[in-house]
Amino acid sequence: MTDLNVEAIRAEVRAMNFTRGTPAEVAQWREDLAESRANLAIEDMTPTPNEDAFFDMLLEEGVSPSLMSQILLRLYDHPNADRSLPITPMRIGPAE
Repeated sequence: MTDLNVEAIRAEVRAMNFTRGTPAEVAQWREDLAESRANLAIEDMTPTPNEDAFFDMLLEEGVSPSLMSQILLRLYDHPNADRSLPITPMRIGPAE
């Protein structure tokens, strides 16, 4: 993944209208994410500190795993992304 501007994305997430997870749900999502990170490490695909900060921020904001996936798709301007999400796609590639 490209380095993400976590605080800029946080501002966009905070402006979104979505149902935030309860503290109990967020705690469960944290456990699930920790397990996923451990599996990635086993596969020698350890997330970068920036990626960890991005996912930690999303959990702090109460974002569900399914919405996390949609936010990532939108950030990368993936064809399957929900274009209605108010997330600014990242510019990838050389500067013009």
